[in-house]
Amino acid sequence: MRALDETETRTMFTKLASYTGASLSNLIAPPAEGSATTERMVFRLVKDRVFYLPERIANFATSIPRDSLLTAGTMIGKFTKTGKFRLNMSSLSIIAPHARVKCWVKSNGEMPILYGSNVLKAHVARWSEDAPEHSGCVIFNQNDTPLGFGVTARSTAEMRKLEPTAIVVFAQADVGMYLRDEDTLFTT
Repeated sequence: MRALDETETRTMFTKLASYTGASLSNLIAPPAEGSATTERMVFRLVKDRVFYLPERIANFATSIPRDSLLTAGTMIGKFTKTGKFRLNMSSLSIIAPHARVKCWVKSNGEMPILYGSNVLKAHVARWSEDAPEHSGCVIFNQNDTPLGFGVTARSTAEMRKLEPTAIVVFAQADVGMYLRDEDTLFTT
């Protein structure tokens, strides 16, 4: 387990910033005086996977040999062999509260999303105002439960003019992945 180098950090933060925007600083800022959480959270790399964990646990994990350590904290994503960063489904609980662009789906649109389909305009109940095209978007149900995340296919202004069968969010990950890909989701 090691800290990320400068290029890895830049690549990861660029990807996270596409979903969280300016509130990315809330993930990395030290806790404020008198806040409920007093632990500083850090990002650490194990093999090609990035984890988000309290600094105290990261310090304890340094005593474990690299070959033996498989996971620590919450897995944010992994680096591909070409150096790109891919967010993992387990990062949803971290990026959802800080999401800049949000899409709420109707109850009839939840099941298609959980089966891995893209979000259609007919399934959208609400949408963040001024959402740009090709930006990160977190998908919620009507009860504000995060279902997944993806990339917007259209801006808010363009989406209003589309027919009901048009795709508005390209799904990248959803909570249904835990069941669909349980055999390969966390393999090394």
